Amino acid sequence: MDGQEEFLKEFGDFYGYPNAPKSIDEIRSTEFKRLEDTVYLDHAGATLYSELQMEAIFKDLTTTVYGNPHSQSDSSSATSDIVREARRQVLDYCNASQKDYKCIFTSGATAALKLIGENFPWSCKSTFMYTMENHNSVLGLREYALNQGAAAFAVDINEAVDQDGASRSSLTSCKVLQHPVQIRNEAKILEGELTECNFSGMRFSLDLVNNVKQNAEKILEGSPYSKGHWMVLIDAAKGFATQPPDLSLYPADFVVISFYKLFGYPTGLGALIIRNGAAKLLKKTYFSGGTVAASIADIDFVRRREGVEEQFEDGTISFLNIASIRHGFKIFNTLTTSAMCWHTMSLTKFLKRKLLALRHENGESVCTLYGNCPLKVSRHDCGSIVSFNLKRPDGSWFGHREVEKLASLYGIQLRTGCFCNPGACAKYLGLSHSDLLSNLEAGHVCWDDNDVINGKPTGAVRVSFGYMSTYEDAKKFIDFIRSSFISMPSEFEKRYLLRSKSIPCPTEGFEDRLPSSACHLKSITIYPIKSCAGFSLNSWPLSNTGLQYDREWLLKSLTGEILTQKKVPEMFLIKTFINLNQQILSVESPYCKSKLQIKLDSDSYLPGKEEFYLQNQRYEVQCYENEINQWFSDAVGQPCTLVRCCQSEYCFSLNKNRSMGMCRDVNSKVNFANEAQFLLISEESVSDLNNRLCSKTQKLSCGAPPNVNPMRFRPNLVISGGEPYAEDGWRNLRIGNTYFSSLGGCNRCQMINFYQQTGQVKKTNEPLATLASYRRVKGKILFGILLRYDPGNKARLDTNSWLKVGDEVHSNSE
Repeated sequence: MDGQEEFLKEFGDFYGYPNAPKSIDEIRSTEFKRLEDTVYLDHAGATLYSELQMEAIFKDLTTTVYGNPHSQSDSSSATSDIVREARRQVLDYCNASQKDYKCIFTSGATAALKLIGENFPWSCKSTFMYTMENHNSVLGLREYALNQGAAAFAVDINEAVDQDGASRSSLTSCKVLQHPVQIRNEAKILEGELTECNFSGMRFSLDLVNNVKQNAEKILEGSPYSKGHWMVLIDAAKGFATQPPDLSLYPADFVVISFYKLFGYPTGLGALIIRNGAAKLLKKTYFSGGTVAASIADIDFVRRREGVEEQFEDGTISFLNIASIRHGFKIFNTLTTSAMCWHTMSLTKFLKRKLLALRHENGESVCTLYGNCPLKVSRHDCGSIVSFNLKRPDGSWFGHREVEKLASLYGIQLRTGCFCNPGACAKYLGLSHSDLLSNLEAGHVCWDDNDVINGKPTGAVRVSFGYMSTYEDAKKFIDFIRSSFISMPSEFEKRYLLRSKSIPCPTEGFEDRLPSSACHLKSITIYPIKSCAGFSLNSWPLSNTGLQYDREWLLKSLTGEILTQKKVPEMFLIKTFINLNQQILSVESPYCKSKLQIKLDSDSYLPGKEEFYLQNQRYEVQCYENEINQWFSDAVGQPCTLVRCCQSEYCFSLNKNRSMGMCRDVNSKVNFANEAQFLLISEESVSDLNNRLCSKTQKLSCGAPPNVNPMRFRPNLVISGGEPYAEDGWRNLRIGNTYFSSLGGCNRCQMINFYQQTGQVKKTNEPLATLASYRRVKGKILFGILLRYDPGNKARLDTNSWLKVGDEVHSNSE
């Protein structure tokens, strides 16, 4: 029995919409053709719209005249009817009576939460209670509460679960553990908040709505904040898709939703479902067009509209987006939310079981799952989210960013980090307050690459399924985890890690120990402008920052962002050349009619100098006049400025025993290079890579193999001769009469996947995907080595030092 047969044997009754007009395979082939080469697993972040859904929306908008609903024309009246029907659909989806509830359209779930926070009558008698597993958009309500003297505290909710996975509804099965109370000014309408955790996917039983409103004293077990009248807010931004709250059974006071998380489109539209009694408590200050019945400009008089929706929908609502949601609800009505829930549940259970079963060769578990969800088939489960981290055989953690970067090479889109849910992140990862603060002091912020600090992960990997996800999506993800994180370390990784811990090699006098050469310098390339094309010559002078003029210029956007090929591929087409005799930098672009010539001792500088910081370096730069900036703006297709490095302050240091690390810089001056003064690539190593690419292409029968040129890696120095990857072991070397120290391997990124074809910049997943399969060490994909001048050797650099093509290369691998 193969894997899919085994899956269908257990989940066939739940997976794939067996009772719907279309099966899951038909849905994917007709409505999501764009996913043919993509595994999309971030539906908790944003689910995908159907192509048929968008066709229906486009047809609707191109055949119907929708006018501003704040008018009495026929087109406006038609719009008002559509909006009225959309409100009804939203309420019906939650089984909310139009008599008891109203639907207020907002720009998103966050805007709906902000509306509550701004208008709720907070006071010193109020209390804001929220679960630890909450999005930052919910935590932000705390600011309104605390600023008005209210108390606020987080709680952990522990629910007993039956054997079938269903939460028990009795009060004795629910334990609420209160965290310390926060009071900013002094310390009862009370407000409580319930949600589905977007970190772990854990869903709280909606019985809590009634229990909190009716039996708060028992649940909070004598807390002084248990008395009073509790109101309940449900953040249903994610859980609304497959398990909307039934408000006829669980009469929450506020429910916030976001439509792009339901059916992908439209973005920028959400709703607040509010109970009529709760709406009367909100005290709104601002009024705008659409919210007033009458106002007088020169005296203090305004008469507000009486309708709840009219009071809180400021200005013209997004009526075209609102008109679009009925096409999304049509999908849900066809498939049914129950079937969508069972479908995503089956994929979630399958993936969790497979991840938990993974083992390294030494028997150690590969995956740590977050969230205490049952693995039995049940609708009372953890939704459609699987959150986890991966471990190495020695128990250390793979970084979640490493997983995300590698996944993208395999065409897998997922999300990593804390998902804007700091409470759940700290809870499940075991991060104390001191851990969180020390991580912040170490420079860690949301969305950065600091994924493991002091041996602890700072976030997690999250896979989330949507109604159009398939068994094949889950299977491809499992195969990716197996091939990338379970296979034994390569010989390269073993050697590199061993070498990084080996006895340090003293630099003084190393020139006397260099053996005879089997290599020579094949090419020298200078890249005057960071991320633009370089030029090659047979010889070139050296300076105290590396090759003279190398990466001495860069382009900045008007907002100060550094432009690189990753974000502006057109930079690849900008050609550069420096004539040393004429002291001129020449620049060409296919998007500019004339060649630009800039004098090295330029008279086109603007007066004065500027400072900015890049990668923890302080740079003093010279800026250029508008004519030069306009040329580069035309070349890259956006406004930008050219700057030249005059001075930089950046100190690198080796570790205490001066052992060689990976991508480790030392005390040296650099211009705008990312890591070091020089990058060296071996022709033999590139040849071995091309052989691997050829074998991979033949194995997959996918056309002509890509042939990677050494210049794809943007090296300064290319050497020829010797064995492939011999440079990995070099500690010191001499090229001609100049001495260098190796700083270790160069960590490669997606930039090496860009290439030029027929004047266009294109991108593939190679060669980075192949390099990742055998050149990965501790989250880094290494190829080529970084060099610096060795400051300790006796042959110090002088202003007459040159490198020449053909120079012999002598290395020391101690």
